[in-house]
Parts: sequence; C-alpha cells; structure tokens
Amino acid sequence: MTKYQRIMGLDVGSRTVGVAVSDLLGWTAQGVETIRINEDAGEFGIERLSQLIREHEVKTVVIGLPKNMNNSIGPRAQAALDYGEMVAQAHPDITIAYQDERLTTSQAERMLINEGDVSRKKRKQVIDKLAAIIILQNYLDTHK
Repeated sequence: MTKYQRIMGLDVGSRTVGVAVSDLLGWTAQGVETIRINEDAGEFGIERLSQLIREHEVKTVVIGLPKNMNNSIGPRAQAALDYGEMVAQAHPDITIAYQDERLTTSQAERMLINEGDVSRKKRKQVIDKLAAIIILQNYLDTHK
C-alpha cells in the first residue's frame, strides 16, 4: 500500500513566508500560516518552518519562484532560490521544487478584493498565505 504524503507550498517574501500544505492525496492546498521573517537581519523562520514540516509530515516543499516576465532570475527569484537552499540544508531528506509564481500575489490580491471584498488591513494579513495556496495548487494541478 502506498503511503500518501503532504506537499508544502511557500510564498517567500522579505518579511513573511506564506505556508500552505496539500491534503494527503495531493489534490487540494490549504493555508497553514504566515511566518514572520526579517531578510535584512538574517532571520528566516527556518525553525518554525521545520516544526511545520515535521507536524504535517511533508516530503516535498514547493517554493514560488517569482521570475521576471522575460523568464530571467531577478533579485526576488534569487532570494527564493537561496531560501530553498536553506530549507534543503535543514532537511536533506525532503525534495525541494520550484513553481513559477509570476503574478501570483496580484492574483491573490484580486481574489480578495473582487470575490471577498476584504479590507486592505485584512488583505495584508492573509495575502502571503493565499499566494502560497495558489502556488501549491498550481503545482498540484500540473503534477497529477
């Protein structure tokens, strides 16, 4: 019998990391939390992320890769790649994957404004988690 595994999706910013996990079958993504980080101070929330990886028994972490529109790697995409390296060092037994996330945050913002009529203050609190859900769901949909 095959053991199912959860996949985690991350939306990495300079101040927060949105976290989502899949269901056991890998069909749907649910938001977990937003981890506060401080890229400038070298605080990346790896300890909290590690707790979540263990708690949800994650075997694959998918990190949103915000490429430039011309498909090149800019500073934010490089920061996402660097974050993936840190996760890989902390968890050598898990797979790290990257998902193109161009326009994901703006898509999440539109969803909150148009469909949820969510205030600006509330949007700021949930935007990264919603972006992580979108990143992970896009990954799940293309890797079935």
